[in-house]
Amino acid sequence: MRVMVMTKGDAADEGNSEPTTEMFEKMRVFNEQLVNAGIMLGGEGLQPSAAGAKVAFSTAGTTVVDGPFTESKEVIAGYWIWEVSSLAEAIEWAKRCPFDPSYGDSQILEIRPLFDLADFARTVDADTLAKSERLLDRTSD
Repeated sequence: MRVMVMTKGDAADEGNSEPTTEMFEKMRVFNEQLVNAGIMLGGEGLQPSAAGAKVAFSTAGTTVVDGPFTESKEVIAGYWIWEVSSLAEAIEWAKRCPFDPSYGDSQILEIRPLFDLADFARTVDADTLAKSERLLDRTSD
């Protein structure tokens, strides 16, 4: 089972604190444990929302909103993609994630299973799924 683990932070403090060398090293060690266990498939930290944009779709049309996203209480600060045997295993790994009290109590990890193409077999025809699978294969080359 593949999962995305999102790290969230308080939008009010976004971009106001950089990781210390000590915290960066703790995260490096944690990431190394994930890689050595065959869990971590990928992951990155995200720049503050001020560097990004949101694209919104509605019946009135498409709009683009430049960051920062001050209306948000939480922002996604980074993510991992993990391969685990179960949600319970992902939770156990997430509980081992280093915590930096200087960021306050707003650090949250959200774990969400990723869909596999087979999950759509009830509602999507086999030809369309096969085309999507070939496309995904091209992204991993």
